[in-house]
Amino acid sequence: MTVHTRLMEEPTMATQTFPYPLTRRATVVHRRHLAPWARIVLGGGALWLATVVITFVTGNVNLVPTIILVGAFLVPVAFVAWAFDHADAILTPSKIFTAFLYGGVLGVLGASVLEAAFVHNTSMTGFVGVGLIEEGVKLLVLWLMARQLGRWTMRDGLVLGATVGFGFAAFESAGYAFQALFDGQNGLSLLGVVETELLRGILTPFGHGLWTAIAGAALFAVAARRGRVTVWARPVLVAYAVVAALHALWDASGLAAAWLTLHLTGTPQQWAQARQGLAVAATPAQLHLDAVLSFALPALDALVGLVLVIAIALRVRARER
Repeated sequence: MTVHTRLMEEPTMATQTFPYPLTRRATVVHRRHLAPWARIVLGGGALWLATVVITFVTGNVNLVPTIILVGAFLVPVAFVAWAFDHADAILTPSKIFTAFLYGGVLGVLGASVLEAAFVHNTSMTGFVGVGLIEEGVKLLVLWLMARQLGRWTMRDGLVLGATVGFGFAAFESAGYAFQALFDGQNGLSLLGVVETELLRGILTPFGHGLWTAIAGAALFAVAARRGRVTVWARPVLVAYAVVAALHALWDASGLAAAWLTLHLTGTPQQWAQARQGLAVAATPAQLHLDAVLSFALPALDALVGLVLVIAIALRVRARER
């Protein structure tokens, strides 16, 4: 589709002049060369593994910050590199870097302050509060970044939203890995750091980046129609509510699994213990069901998020055709 045709589809923006080309960024990858994101994963993964092995062998604690930083940023940076190759040229490397940095630093700072003030327990209400706060902070950062563009498409909303979300995920993972370092009973726990980063590296693609990409697509779609960026529009608020719910359900999956196990298989004696606030003695069958649900619920949550992003991407392609 030509630039002229795309501008005609967005009449509110057609009279503006932009300093950047409006065509999609094309990345040329030779057959024998890997894509940039793949080189990041393979090269960065090899460096992280080498650092872990050398640290275990030598006991040099000076390498621990390298393990934490490389492990926390490897997957988010790789996914941002992949998304950047699918963006329009208006999203320059400096804008992507700024969105990643602001999404990470401002996101975790804002979330920490608000959660300390308003969230005081790990009940379902607390998980809902965390979802609303963290998704709200990321949406605010995305709104600030979007105001500087001057032109908005759903494609760029997906990319910039994912960038902000993955920035948040990277800094949050670094914090969790640092915390795991001190969980050992006999000194520093390097194994805890490695386990935390491996687990969060596997789960990162299905969390913050995915959720903020959904909100970003809604934000940019509204901005394209109205000619200005605003969060006070029904599509944006609906998207915000959806991703906050996905976030809350993801965090509460362990609690929800225990609740479902008790409701499906609980005995009168167990219910009496639960009502008195006592620890419920679970049977082996209940422990098995709880483990299955603890895996199935986050998987279902991730599947819903993936389906939403794929549906948005298909809609973007249909409009561009």
